[in-house]
Amino acid sequence: MPEVRPIGRVSSPLLRREDAPKQGHEGAPDARVHIEPEFRQGLGGITAGQEILILTWLHRADRDTLVVHPRDDPANPLTGVFATRSADRPNPIGLHPVKVLAVEPGGVLLVDGLEAVDGTPVLDIKSPPFVR
Repeated sequence: MPEVRPIGRVSSPLLRREDAPKQGHEGAPDARVHIEPEFRQGLGGITAGQEILILTWLHRADRDTLVVHPRDDPANPLTGVFATRSADRPNPIGLHPVKVLAVEPGGVLLVDGLEAVDGTPVLDIKSPPFVR
């Protein structure tokens, strides 16, 4: 299998997993995505106001977890991680729909409502249309 390389990292006021909301629209702060120099040319065409998907590697996740109480609520029955949005899973890939607030110099995207913690590796960025 080919190696996956991060294209950047998240800079966020969220320092601990416990501080992060379950979803970005549940009060996540604005954050910056710093793209590595060798990948910055790939930002061409991304503009303020655009909706994008940021794919991350949830580096603090427990990769051995296969069942969880959804939303960490013990009142919810144990459910397989593939039927949830849990960060804990064998391949902890995060999927974050965000809005670009600004494209800053030096390959930095300012985005709204990114629930990833500071230092989270960014794997990819996808642009719409998103097919359901």
